[in-house]
Amino acid sequence: QVQLVESGGGLVQPGGSLRLSCVASRSIFSFNSMGWYRQGPGKERELVARVANSGSTYYTDSVKGRFTISRDVAKNTVYLQMNGLKPEDTAVYSCWSYSGGLDYWGQGTQVTVSS
Repeated sequence: QVQLVESGGGLVQPGGSLRLSCVASRSIFSFNSMGWYRQGPGKERELVARVANSGSTYYTDSVKGRFTISRDVAKNTVYLQMNGLKPEDTAVYSCWSYSGGLDYWGQGTQVTVSS
């Protein structure tokens, strides 16, 4: 059973920064890909960023240049560094991983960007 545990959400003012962490219950190299999804109020869930086993990354257009996904293999952890946060980034952010045809999800962490 794979577990993904997120942390790092919270309330931040526009222009501020947050770093989300996702700790996996097994080596992150065992996953084909890991990343972060978000779902804002009244919006569909969207893929924000992902990192493949190879290290290649993907970002949705709205976060390019502001968000950075990274990983620490020794800690089985994937991070999402979010800078220049905007009110439209407000959402529940969920850690995601994919392996062997299965998707795995964390419980989600709330990010609220408001003055």
